[in-house]
Amino acid sequence: MNLPWHLYLMASLYIIAGLNHFRKPGMYLKIIPSFFSNPKLINILSGVAEVIFGILLLIPVTSHFGAWGIIATLIAVFPSNLYMYQNKKASFGLPKWILFLRLPIQIVLIFWAYQYTF
Repeated sequence: MNLPWHLYLMASLYIIAGLNHFRKPGMYLKIIPSFFSNPKLINILSGVAEVIFGILLLIPVTSHFGAWGIIATLIAVFPSNLYMYQNKKASFGLPKWILFLRLPIQIVLIFWAYQYTF
């Protein structure tokens, strides 16, 4: 496999983040908006998705599927980022300005993943 180093970096970040959903589920459960009825299931599904899509990024024939999956996941978890900004209990005590800056970073991450969709 001769993939670019930044694809390995992206895949590693999502695989590690996905595994972290199982290592520290409380951290993720805290940021899932209360209007979702089954936060434990959402945590599991998003963790599994990040791991699977991260692995797919590493396989040349499936990397474009992995990239589209990452984009879908980033869109799906955006409500949690917004919830962190709006809800003090979900903010981990981070300053509002950091939580606000985090919101457009999703666009950067989506653009990064989009580079591997073709």
